[in-house]
Amino acid sequence: MARVVVNVMPKAEILDPQGQAVQRALGRIGVDGVADVRQGKRFELEVDDSVTDADVERMAEILLANTVIEDYVIVREEAK
Repeated sequence: MARVVVNVMPKAEILDPQGQAVQRALGRIGVDGVADVRQGKRFELEVDDSVTDADVERMAEILLANTVIEDYVIVREEAK
């Protein structure tokens, strides 16, 4: 078994209202100096050896990310 992590983030040119709300809230609780916040999604999948990198790429492209407005990065963590 291996763990595959797919991190999905809004593209840089896409407005991120959730990230902006978090940034404003940080100021309200007295945390200054945070220039920008982007909020994304993290998917952790436990997969067996039959799941290929191409399978994970297809999952991310079709199901996990909206590629019109989001980018994704796939990290495969081998079993320990």
